[in-house]
Amino acid sequence: MAASIYLTSAEGRTGKSAVALGVLSTLLADAPRVGVFRPLIRSASERDRVLDLLHPRATAEVPYEACVGVTYEDAHADPDAAMVRIVAAYQELRTHCDAVVVVGSDFTDVAAPTELAFNARIAANLDTPVLLVLGGRSNEEPEYLGQQSARTPGDLAQLAELGLAELQSEHATVLAALVNRADPEWLPEIEQAVSRVLPDGVPVWSIPEELLLVAPPVSSVIEAVGGTLARGSAELLAREARDIVVAGMSMENVLPRLLEGSIVVIAADRSETLLAVTMAHEAPTFPTIAAVVLNGNFELPPDVERLLDGIDSTLPIVRTHTGTFDTVRRISRARGLITPDSPAKFDIALALFAQHVDGATLRERLRLHRGGVRTPVMFAYELFDRAAAANAHIVLPEGSDDRILRAASTLLSRGTARLTILGDSAAIRKRGGELGLLIDGAETIDPVHSELRERFAEEYAQLRAHKGVTLDQARETMTDVSYFGTMMVHLGLADGMVSGAAHTTAHTIRPSLEIIKTKPGVSVVSSVFFMALADRVLVYGDCAVNPDPNAAQLADIALSSAETAAQFGVEPRVAMLSYSTGESGSGADVDKVREATALARAARPELLLEGPMQYDAASDPETGASKLPGSAVAGRATVFIFPDLNTGNNTYKAVQRSAGAIAVGPVLQGLAKPVNDLSRGATVTDILNTVAITAVQAGMTRGGGNA
Repeated sequence: MAASIYLTSAEGRTGKSAVALGVLSTLLADAPRVGVFRPLIRSASERDRVLDLLHPRATAEVPYEACVGVTYEDAHADPDAAMVRIVAAYQELRTHCDAVVVVGSDFTDVAAPTELAFNARIAANLDTPVLLVLGGRSNEEPEYLGQQSARTPGDLAQLAELGLAELQSEHATVLAALVNRADPEWLPEIEQAVSRVLPDGVPVWSIPEELLLVAPPVSSVIEAVGGTLARGSAELLAREARDIVVAGMSMENVLPRLLEGSIVVIAADRSETLLAVTMAHEAPTFPTIAAVVLNGNFELPPDVERLLDGIDSTLPIVRTHTGTFDTVRRISRARGLITPDSPAKFDIALALFAQHVDGATLRERLRLHRGGVRTPVMFAYELFDRAAAANAHIVLPEGSDDRILRAASTLLSRGTARLTILGDSAAIRKRGGELGLLIDGAETIDPVHSELRERFAEEYAQLRAHKGVTLDQARETMTDVSYFGTMMVHLGLADGMVSGAAHTTAHTIRPSLEIIKTKPGVSVVSSVFFMALADRVLVYGDCAVNPDPNAAQLADIALSSAETAAQFGVEPRVAMLSYSTGESGSGADVDKVREATALARAARPELLLEGPMQYDAASDPETGASKLPGSAVAGRATVFIFPDLNTGNNTYKAVQRSAGAIAVGPVLQGLAKPVNDLSRGATVTDILNTVAITAVQAGMTRGGGNA
């Protein structure tokens, strides 16, 4: 029977969508198939915003239409018939799920008391416990860029008491209460006050207000003022507007009033102010602003247009015909909803939920148990959870790449790792600001001008003296970001490095081999991919580094791969792959695998390792039992060691494409300290995964053992 939880509130604008994202993410840790259900939606002809937000992140393979109950119109016309349809749709959905997140209605089109009562009745009929979401902000005043005044602990206790009475009157069960958008200064007091009015044992959590979650993006500002993008990059329209600056004074008085992430409203006939603000945005000595809104029916002079062309700024400049007062009023009322194209808001919402809500308690109260299944989402959840626990310091040498900056923003928001980004510090900060990214928590270092360069050069010259490297040559080498980052890891100024988005694999690995070198007892640096299938995670090695390892190297690769598998929670059962199984074949290639198997067994006799064997004998229980009866590995292998790069690289790609597996890697192994390589076609997700893996490896390196 699927576990379920019903999210509802006593009013609108509580940030229930952000809470639902956090609940969904938390349940994915234990439930292989998590579904989302919306019992009430606004319209059958338009897609529901909340469901569009959550459905792509659910793991139960059901279509959008199967996640909907009825419309408001249906509920108004015949409440009893609507309830029957809601229950039927939910019961059908739950047959495909291990857990269901039910998100109640949004207080649209009906009075609040009536709507809460109807949500409570739905929850009771679905036999689904309720997570009562309380809004920490007052709805009794207009919003200013999504901001409202905070409620006191007493206000929230009263609101909780009223909501509880409504739920109990409809026989709904309260699982927990959550105060969202709470005053950050009063979190303990709020939780204590709300707890006093709830039944004993019902947990209460509070998530503080975060302005970037409620701040509207520039795209919403454009919509609010009925404007058009006249200049600048459309890529920057997702940046949040944190404040409004009315530039109604002279240029020298405007400049000191500019604020980071603000919308600057300028009358369209004040071209000198527009030029000054645009240049200030480009200058590293001033804050980066979100956008300029030019108001009024004035065209810019041709020479001003030509000067703006020469500046070539990406700053969005918006045109609107409304007056200054009306423009500011409309901007202030723009809303900052979480949408699929606002990744920064996703990161913040998930990070806040994970930080302030006890996910283990929530899952336990729902009694979620996964059994032996391990989905790609579960693997990712565990990976990032362990990376955060490692608290590792990772250096990212490629700070000029937008993908690196986007990944850094997500990593910092989630608390995955502490980061140092290499490159021009001013350019990195400016670009991060333009993209609306949260990278202030990262250290930035420019290797060319860093005071560390001389220390690193001296160390490198000493390490490479046997190769004739002089101090002057070493100084030049240390301007290379890959060498600089590797030296940071070598000297303990960082725990690991991730590079390769803009550099070749050789450019990433060579400095590591020269400076960090391999672990004691390891003869070769190799790699693995984690192959996340629908219900399990396998380890493939080596698929990226060594073209044709000899028997000793192949044995080393097997042992390193088994160690890496164990570090990441995969019980190592190692299959040494070849074109024949057991003693059935002969020839140089299979003999190499047979010798490697013997060497690996001699080094680690307790390890479950078998070879040579064919892939089907390693992966399929029936075939394995037939070809190698009594083997503890055949048919149950979790670590697959390929005899050469040609076989390994093609096989992992074939499985990735034909089986729909998610390939995470390559993960380098064998180095004394963790350095990992990215493909130059790496996505932001690839970078996130690789940094998380590096952080876990760094934690293991410091701890000196396996997971």
